Amino acid sequence: MKPKERVMKVFNREKPDVMPCFCVNGTPTYQQMEKVGAYWPEAHERAEDMAKLAMAAYTELGFDAVRAPFCQTFEAEALGCTVKWGGKENIPGIDHPVLHKLDDIPKLPDDFLERGRIPQLIEAIRIMKREVGDEVAIIGGIIGPFTIAGAMLDAVPILKATIKSPDKIHPFLEIGEQAGTLLGKALIDAGADLIAVEDMQASPDLIAPKSYQKLEVEYQRRQVEALDVPVIIHICGNVDKIIPFMEDTCCAAISIEPKSDVRVARKILGPEGILIGGVDTATTLFMKGPEEVRAGSIEQIEMGLDILAPGCAIAPGTPIENLLEMVKVAREYKYD
Repeated sequence: MKPKERVMKVFNREKPDVMPCFCVNGTPTYQQMEKVGAYWPEAHERAEDMAKLAMAAYTELGFDAVRAPFCQTFEAEALGCTVKWGGKENIPGIDHPVLHKLDDIPKLPDDFLERGRIPQLIEAIRIMKREVGDEVAIIGGIIGPFTIAGAMLDAVPILKATIKSPDKIHPFLEIGEQAGTLLGKALIDAGADLIAVEDMQASPDLIAPKSYQKLEVEYQRRQVEALDVPVIIHICGNVDKIIPFMEDTCCAAISIEPKSDVRVARKILGPEGILIGGVDTATTLFMKGPEEVRAGSIEQIEMGLDILAPGCAIAPGTPIENLLEMVKVAREYKYD
């Protein structure tokens, strides 16, 4: 099968020839940058460089899907947040001062899709679709409502508000959902086959599971319903306690880190749920060698994964041989 066919078979609840392997989160490494001649910071800012570096996940690693962008700042920047640039080695982040106070009423700009680097991201997806879209699945990355709200308010104020004044967060979640959904639709129109929603700040490591259920699930469900391609939701950390709530979003697949227990998620979701996950990006992919990557990949697959992937964004210093070994393991896995 072509990589794209292999991926879409899984999302259609059919059996592919072998297990797909790709990354739901950021894919670039310094070695990939050298191989294809596309580097940060230009690949965060210019469509041609962004597309070339994203496609390296297919051309250099053999991943079954390619993904852009590589940071979590596009929507926040378009909403008016200040971006702190990461230079040649790091991804951009949100800088101070923060955009809003908790009592503010945020608004979605009428020209949201024309702001910041969003036009470059949309064009990058078009380039990827044109260059490799017949061969490999294209993933458009957006940020989840709670994390966008956190960018507008800053981490500490929004985390405190989940306990002290949760009702005040809803206007920000509303704008976060609208911004991500609007961008997601534009990426689909440009050629994205899948949408990956990263909602890092909704992690149980940061907010209580009940806060996630009461504050975030409704907005994630709206987003899933509004996007007419399969939607993957990724939340960092150990999400065992919120898997039932993530399922309530009606997303097509859930992406988890090895901090979570695949067996717990599989039991909750049943055989029909699509689980994406695998190797720890820091302790294994980045710090260990191919043998440990192989062992970690096999262990995660045997617990019930449907798609093998790095557990989170790939550290840019990760050796290519480790990523190639992960792909090799997936290619060896035959469905019954």
